[in-house]
Formats: sequence, C-alpha cells, structure tokens
Amino acid sequence: MFLDSFPQKLRKEAQLWRDEGLISSSLYEQIAERYQFKNLEAAVRDRNKAIAIAVGSILLCLGIITFVSGNWQGGSREVKFILMMSLFFAIAITGFYNWITPEGKKPQKSKRLLGEGLLILSAFIFGANILLMAQMFNIAGSTSQLFLAWGLGVVVMAFSLCINSLGILSIILVEIGYWTGLEDLWYATGELTWSRLVVQHLPLLAWLVFVPLAYFCRSRWIFGLAAFVFASSLQANLNPLPLLNYADIAPWVASFAFALPPALFWSYDDLLFPTINYRLFQSLARNLALVSFGGVFYVLSFRWVWESANYGYNQPTNLTNLFQSLPIIDLGILSGLAVLQWLFLLRQRNNPPRREVIFTTAVIGTFLAFIAIVPFWHQTISRIDELGVFIFNVLLATLAWGLIQEGLKLSNRSSFWGGMLLVTLQIISRVQEYDTDLLFKSLVFILCGSALISAGLWFERRLPGGSSASKK
Repeated sequence: MFLDSFPQKLRKEAQLWRDEGLISSSLYEQIAERYQFKNLEAAVRDRNKAIAIAVGSILLCLGIITFVSGNWQGGSREVKFILMMSLFFAIAITGFYNWITPEGKKPQKSKRLLGEGLLILSAFIFGANILLMAQMFNIAGSTSQLFLAWGLGVVVMAFSLCINSLGILSIILVEIGYWTGLEDLWYATGELTWSRLVVQHLPLLAWLVFVPLAYFCRSRWIFGLAAFVFASSLQANLNPLPLLNYADIAPWVASFAFALPPALFWSYDDLLFPTINYRLFQSLARNLALVSFGGVFYVLSFRWVWESANYGYNQPTNLTNLFQSLPIIDLGILSGLAVLQWLFLLRQRNNPPRREVIFTTAVIGTFLAFIAIVPFWHQTISRIDELGVFIFNVLLATLAWGLIQEGLKLSNRSSFWGGMLLVTLQIISRVQEYDTDLLFKSLVFILCGSALISAGLWFERRLPGGSSASKK
C-alpha cells in the first residue's frame, strides 16, 4: 500500500527472507529488535485512529456549519454569537489537547499532526467569526482591517503555542491586509485608523513581532518571511523609484529604502538578544543581505530609474504631509538598530580568519556607501544618469564575480549559481534595455545558454565525488 513506511516494508521483506532461508531466525529477531517491528501495529492503529478522528471532525464541523446556516436567519444575535464562539473554542481546545504531549509520555506524531490541523482550522474559523460578528453588529470595516485583525489574532495563537504553521499563516494574513490597505496610506484623506497605522509602521512591526516569533518557534521560514515583509513593506511605503520622485522634498528617501535592508541583514547577530546564546538565524540573514544587494544593484542598473519622470505623482507637498505618509519613526528606530548591530559586529574578535573578516566587512561597507551616497548625490547635487547606471552595473558584476569565486573556493552551489544568475540577468537585461538588433539578441541568448550549460557541468564535475561519478 502507498501508506506503508520503510519499517513495514522491511518487515515484509525480512519475513520473506526468513521463510526462504536467506536469513536465520536469530538474524530476523535482531532485525526486528533494531527496527521495532513489534511497535508497527501500534503505529498503524494510532494512524488509523487519527484519520478516523480527522474525517469525523471534518464531518462534525460540516454538520454544525450546515445546521447554523440553515437556522441563521431565525436566530437572535446572541444565539449566533454563542454558536460561532462555541465552535471556535471547541475546535481550538480539541486541537490543543491533541497537539500537546502529556508530561512523561512519548509524543505521537499522528496525534500532534491532527491537533495542529485542528488548530489551523480554528484559526480559519476565527477569521470567519470576525467577519460574521462585524456583519451582525453592523461594524463597518475594510478588507484590510479584516485581514490585519485576523492575522494579529493568529499571531497571538502562534506565540502561545509556538507552532510554525500558525506563524506562517499569520504572516500571510498580515501581508494580505497590508497590500489591500496600502492605497489608503497614500490617497485616503479621512481620519487616521488603526489599520492605516499598522500599514504605515509594518516595517518596524515586522522586526518587533515576527522576528521574536521566529525565535519562539525556532523557524527559519518565519524569519525569512519576516525579513521579506520588512523589506517589501519598506520599499512600498517609501516608494523610492524613480529616483527623482522626491528630489525636491526628501532626497534621503531612496538611500534609506535601499540601504537599510542589506545593512540590517548583514550585521544581524542573534547574540544581540540578551536571552539568546546561539546563532540560529545569522547565516540566513547574511544570505538575505546578499539577495538584497543583488536586487538593489540590479534595479539601479536600469536607465529609467535615473531619468526624470514625465508623469505626476500624488506626492506630499509639505513637511507635515511627508511625516504623515512616510514611516519616519520606523526609519529612525531601524537606523539606530542598524548602527547598533554594526558596532556590535565591528567589536567581534572571535571570528577567524581575521583578515578575511576585515576584507569582507570592508567590501560590504563599500557596497552600502555606494547605495546610500550615489542616489542622494543624483537627487541633490547633480544629475549623474549615465555614471549612476555605470556604477551599479559595475557593483552588480562585482557581486556576481564574488559569489562565483566563493562558490568555487568553498564548493558552494548556492553562491556559484547565484553569481551565474546575476551575470546572466545583467547581460540579458542590458541587451533588452538598449536598442539592439534581433540577430545580436539571439546571439547573446545562445552564448548565455551555452555558457550556463558549460559552467554548470564543469562546476558539478569538480565538486567532491563529481569526477568519480562521471567515470562510473
């Protein structure tokens, strides 16, 4: 059967070997003891019980929902409220008691999966409750407010239970609420609402809420998603492109927008938290910094970024509007955090080899200096359209070359293929951006494809075990 696990298949094969005389009974007993054949029936029984409970729970929920929907119009608001909250708490409590492991007992994987599934179901019911309660009590609200309230409620559940799936679900819900409410941040002229405040300060909230959640759940996925929420919301809130959008009002906007994410990611150190004595996410944060550098260099290597916009924007017209629309508080706090992290990084003395650390830090610092200074110079001192394009094309090529060299030196596939991807994107983008002949474009595509194939085969062959595998 497709549900058979390796121990079950091994038990069948071992019994066949014993019956055919290929192995002795004593050897079969040793294999049975090693792979715990006696516990397989109990595991199958637990799995079938979990499946039965799961299917039965789904049918019970469908029955309750059908009953409620059939009598929804006739019941009072109080009865509806009690029914919906009872359904939520019943599923949440059932899921919790299936998910939690009693002290002194061995955790059952199937039971924990069932409990986690019920808790996720309760999170969805929580969102449905918010929507139904708003309709019953005539509470006006936008789609953004619904998803933000839903996501923040699931965040509380994730913190309480330390479940990765709930944490990921909460980030997705908050991100949906953010993007659906982003338009209100720039164009709404009404009173300030809590949802607009969340949207405006989501870059800071991502660090204050989702990064601690990643430690609670010990999840690299949650940390990576938190970093994505921070970087994407910062870019969307500041809206720095094209570079001349805010040349007359806030020429520092682009510098902060592009420099803050890689500066924070590269200098990130888990040891900055007083209660953390291990580095869980530092390597991931530095990989994200390299991705940020690649994205910034690639975007700023296009000509349209540096040229004047021929169309108007609904941009702030005075300092008061600027402070209302841009997350000034976030920029101040996050910039201070970046400075603190870099001071902590430069004070480290226990990262051998010291010479390589100094060189890498100097290169990263140079990258950040170019990202911060060149756009600011272009907006305030003098236009450097072609020079800016040239600088960031050089920086992109330098980053790609460094990644390829690191991949070759350390036999690191991620670095090597990341560098090859940047080189390929740069060449293809420049060919597509500038007015070139179709014959030349086809030649470039052919050369890039051939180079990628050759480089990939050569790199994989030189890895440990690659040459021997090819000989076989």
